[in-house]
Amino acid sequence: MPHRPSLDPAVADVRRAVRGALARLAADAPLVVGLSGGADSLALTAAVAFETRGADASATAVVVDHGLQETSAEVARGAAAAASSLGLAARLVEVDVDGGGGLEAAARDARYRALRAVARETGAAAVLVGHTLDDQAETVLLGLARGSGAASLQGMSPVSDLDGVALVRPLLALRRSTTRAACAAEGLEPWDDPHNDDPRFARVRTRNTVLPMLERELGPGVAEALARTAEQMREDAEAFDEMIEETIEDIVEHAEAGISVSVPALAANPAAVRHRIIRLVVSSEFGASLTRVQTLEVARLVTDWSGQGPIDLPACRARRVGARVEFTAAS
Repeated sequence: MPHRPSLDPAVADVRRAVRGALARLAADAPLVVGLSGGADSLALTAAVAFETRGADASATAVVVDHGLQETSAEVARGAAAAASSLGLAARLVEVDVDGGGGLEAAARDARYRALRAVARETGAAAVLVGHTLDDQAETVLLGLARGSGAASLQGMSPVSDLDGVALVRPLLALRRSTTRAACAAEGLEPWDDPHNDDPRFARVRTRNTVLPMLERELGPGVAEALARTAEQMREDAEAFDEMIEETIEDIVEHAEAGISVSVPALAANPAAVRHRIIRLVVSSEFGASLTRVQTLEVARLVTDWSGQGPIDLPACRARRVGARVEFTAAS
């Protein structure tokens, strides 16, 4: 009986992670895979090609050319060719990157718009991207450094919403070293984006300087600990949000050109619940996010009322009217 070569452990880990993610989707649902040509997305694409081979589901690898480097078109063509060699349909999409809000964020927004557009065109139920545990650790650490609150410390969710399409991250429990090893084992040559070593970007400094320093000074396992923290924060937030939703039903009323919340009900809740209610009301009604300072200013209308006037907030205005706090759209 011929000897079957053993499957490389890294390849097995990536395939197992993808298999688990696909098991939570409809069996025949078309898929879109975001492919940059880097090791993470290339290992993901190879695993999706393997797991969907012979299945009812079709998968399309989407390569987004941001046009930010001289060789970007060549790199994009190479990534698309790699997807085709793996047996997947490949789409190359050119996008314009508006640098408003920072180059990194603008490129990400343009990329997600392109992925969402292809998903809608192909009827895909999910877009798969190659974020790893290392990306998760960097996200949590950056959120902690910026003081962005509990929402930021939750990091990236394994499944989130991309404007009506599921955004799935199958590799969040795997290290970047695993995806590189998987590519090597399968004879795939990933592209190394020069921007990933450009110290102008905070994420690059976090990846190449801060996390290695923490590992040296605090011992190994920092990245895993940060990823565990994100998972625990998401679990807590889900339970908290469910409780908040139930509370809001009893204390919120629609008002002219906006919405109002009961002052006694807000005052009766702990500060953490009160602040979450305020943020959720503004987010759900006006599509805006409040900073910590803005949230505390609104809370003062409940806990430290002394006749102060309306508070201007993103997309709305808050004011105390009798025993209620009213939120109305900004004029």
